[in-house]
Amino acid sequence: MRATSLATRLFLSATVWVVVILLITGIILSSVYRSAAERAFDRRLNLYLRTLVAEVAATDTPDHEMQSLGEPLFELPLSGWYWEIAPVEADKNEVRASRSLWDKKLPKLEDKGIELTPSGIRQGYVDGPEDQRLRMVERPVDLGVDGKFRVSVAGDATEIFEETRTFDWYLGGTFAALSIVLVLTTIFQVRFGLAPLKRISDAIADIRSGRAERLEGEFPVEIAPLARETNALIDANRAIVERARTHVGNLAHAIKTPLSVIVNEAAAFQHNGRSGDPFAAKVLEQADVMRDQVAHHLERARIAARLTIVGTITEVAPAIEALRRTMEKIHRDRGIAIDVEADAAAKFRGEKQDLEEMAGNLVDNACKWADSRVFIEVLVERQGLNDPAPKLRIIVDDDGRGLSADERAQVSRRGQRLDETKPGSGLGLSIVVDLAALYGGSLTLGTAPIGGLRAELVLPGV
Repeated sequence: MRATSLATRLFLSATVWVVVILLITGIILSSVYRSAAERAFDRRLNLYLRTLVAEVAATDTPDHEMQSLGEPLFELPLSGWYWEIAPVEADKNEVRASRSLWDKKLPKLEDKGIELTPSGIRQGYVDGPEDQRLRMVERPVDLGVDGKFRVSVAGDATEIFEETRTFDWYLGGTFAALSIVLVLTTIFQVRFGLAPLKRISDAIADIRSGRAERLEGEFPVEIAPLARETNALIDANRAIVERARTHVGNLAHAIKTPLSVIVNEAAAFQHNGRSGDPFAAKVLEQADVMRDQVAHHLERARIAARLTIVGTITEVAPAIEALRRTMEKIHRDRGIAIDVEADAAAKFRGEKQDLEEMAGNLVDNACKWADSRVFIEVLVERQGLNDPAPKLRIIVDDDGRGLSADERAQVSRRGQRLDETKPGSGLGLSIVVDLAALYGGSLTLGTAPIGGLRAELVLPGV
């Protein structure tokens, strides 16, 4: 799974919080508005309820005046607006109701388990005639000798639901527009706020690729310390590498001088009439091996120290062309033809002398074993147009006798030589293997299309 960027995480986090906050706010506002709509509806119902109670108490009120209560909907059959005055005693059947109720009856809120409020009424939702959803208020009234009555008024709750639904639609549209604005604002703030970090990231990439040496430019106050510390780290890294180089050079001189003394003494011992002395011969032999081994390991230490330097880039084609001219001069007496086909855009992420040492060992080895021809090819392989880590391939072919699989495995080991008549210490290919490994590359030996050995060196490119 690919890691998400800081900008993406901040944007997603901000978006989630915006959505959650707006959702909670919308639910609260919808609930508050629904309660307000219910209270307004209840006030209307209570007004009719008080009117009915007052008219019930006035026994001389004509029945036709109680039918409408000034609201025409109480006259329309099954309109959803109803009132009813019913005796509490079950044995009495003196029920008076609005014409809109027709021959139906209203349910009892008491039977629904709804308790009286402190003001002495019950209110709630019930299912009325024709499965209508009603909002209803109910009040018990005691008329003394006339008995106890239950006065009920109900209204069509569709008004509440429709008003609440309309409000929810408007609220949802408003919050959707607000969400879009907030998301766009968040995107702008995230991109603008993280732009300095993007500049630092690009600048570090330039340093790593060799296009720059330090972080340059002005940065915000919050980011400036990071830029300063990064530059200080780069400077400290360079200083450490320079000290390491100095120590390696000093160590090389310190070791080579005693070895030279030993070799000179052994050679002088043989020169003084003891040329056949086995001890002197063995000292010279082992001293040469020690000198080669010391040179090899000191070179590895030097390369390892140099690899810690950031941003060293080498043009490959000019280095290979210079190497070709040098090798043609060295092997002029054998008439070896060296052909080069190099990508002009090829670059090596490392120092020039390391590239020359690796490629030089391969070309020199090919020239030693070639019959008449050596072919050098330089390629750059990218996985995509913007591949940050392309591979550099240097292929060296010769038309010599080639090597078997066992022989190829043998010559890659340090100090192993197949032919003692050829000059060298046997360290050439092993040095190439070690240096390539230090750069994260590799060396592969195979069969060349022109008949001899193919050496394929893979290194980090640019």
